Amino acid sequence: MAEKDTFGGALTKLVIYVVIAVAVLGILNWVFYYFIPEIIAKYPSLRSLAMIVDFAPYIFVIVALIVGWLIISSIASLFYAITEPKYGISTASALKNMIKILGLGGLFAAIAGGVAGGTAGVALGGFIGLVVGFATQQVLGQAIAGMFLLLARPFNIGDNVDLAGESDVIVKEIGALFTKVERKSDSNTVLIPSTMIIGQKIVIRGKK
Repeated sequence: MAEKDTFGGALTKLVIYVVIAVAVLGILNWVFYYFIPEIIAKYPSLRSLAMIVDFAPYIFVIVALIVGWLIISSIASLFYAITEPKYGISTASALKNMIKILGLGGLFAAIAGGVAGGTAGVALGGFIGLVVGFATQQVLGQAIAGMFLLLARPFNIGDNVDLAGESDVIVKEIGALFTKVERKSDSNTVLIPSTMIIGQKIVIRGKK
């Protein structure tokens, strides 16, 4: 069973990961750009070590991806811990996943921009951000619509409703991406995308 996110635990992880990120990147910067050049200057026979410096950007990118993902996950867990007591597990999980998706897209854009550097870096970072945004547009749209449903609660689990073209169905589950309903006529389960529900008329017949 997965460990439940708590505010104290998530905040502690966030602080630890930030400290680790600063420490690791600082150490790598010192090793590649101060220690190794100094060693080569003192001992010319070790000039082959300069090849290691050529791989520095790749190592920085790998470390940034790993530590960045840990930081994003801890931030998402922090928001989950804040949201879950008031809005429930479904809403908190939807918000957590949305923060992870947005954070990962921002991380890729930031790293791409940092590697390119200067004006080209800004342009590349913006381009990567747009690509990630378009690639995840449908998922994010679904998640945002699901968040509105979970927060507004126009209907509850167990309600007999008409929505998104489905009539006389029982709400079984309200999720971030889909609302699961059961048809009373044939007992089939139907998954309705959240974006189809937002903006359409909802008829609430009552409880099952």
